[in-house]
Amino acid sequence: MNSKKKIILDCDPGHDDAIAILLAGKSPYIDLLGISVVAGNQTLDKTVRNALNVCQYLGLDVPVYRGCGQPMIRDKQVTAGDIHGESGLDGPVFAPLTKKMEEKHGVQFIIDTLLASEGDITVVTTGPMTNLAMAMRLCPDIIPKIKEVVLMGGSYQLGNVTPAAEFNIITDADAAHVVFTSGRKIVMVGLDVTRNALCYPEIVARMGKIENAAGRLFVDLMTFFNKTQKEVFGWEGGPLHDPVTIAYLIDTSVLTLKEMYTEIDIRSVQSYGRTNCDFFHYSGQEPNSFVAVDIDTEKFWNIVEDGIRGYGKVQ
Repeated sequence: MNSKKKIILDCDPGHDDAIAILLAGKSPYIDLLGISVVAGNQTLDKTVRNALNVCQYLGLDVPVYRGCGQPMIRDKQVTAGDIHGESGLDGPVFAPLTKKMEEKHGVQFIIDTLLASEGDITVVTTGPMTNLAMAMRLCPDIIPKIKEVVLMGGSYQLGNVTPAAEFNIITDADAAHVVFTSGRKIVMVGLDVTRNALCYPEIVARMGKIENAAGRLFVDLMTFFNKTQKEVFGWEGGPLHDPVTIAYLIDTSVLTLKEMYTEIDIRSVQSYGRTNCDFFHYSGQEPNSFVAVDIDTEKFWNIVEDGIRGYGKVQ
């Protein structure tokens, strides 16, 4: 087995972000160096608290850093309370929180960790890309140190906030523009594949048979998540967007990627936040991203099950 992949997880928990933390936390294939948190699914105070609660609940000794609470340029912070609830992580009941966040700012954590690295760290973003983009602008020396950026965001087809745009990108499209024009390898895990990772009731039941803390957390999270997804989109099972990034790093064969030139729309009104992916190479532009175009859903759910089982027997 290859040595563990070192990652920084930048997220905005969020039900699917919580499952991404769960998958990365005890994977034998991943070394989770730290979690930087951004506003997105809820306000920053709430997303930080959610990250701390998930780590405490799962017994993960992973540092959590508070990052940016608003977009780089836009004056409006978009949240997703209709999907993730008032807390951003409605459903589970957590014990009183004792785990503390780190004093260092999340952007500074990203900078310091990358500068001290051997160029072997993957940055995974499952929320708006504000923290990573701010780090790149504040300290461009980190850019060559990034092995690759694996993000959940965007779509080469249909959005989920507007017809054009996906939530994580439209929330801070300027940040996405900074990252996509950075010159680093980018793997874009968009709605095109994550909408196929639908957590149907039979999946919830399957994971619920694993009697440990991770299994209980999965059931509590997905029971609420599926309810709001049905109310908003009419689906029987909510798409588990964010954990697909971690599943890909555990086993790259779970996704089929296509190299494309991707441009972030930061100028228009109707299509602001769209990831314009040149699927057919019309533009002749040099590709700057590997865009996920297919997912092996059976393999994905096996990876999720293995991740939950990694937390051992009943706790």
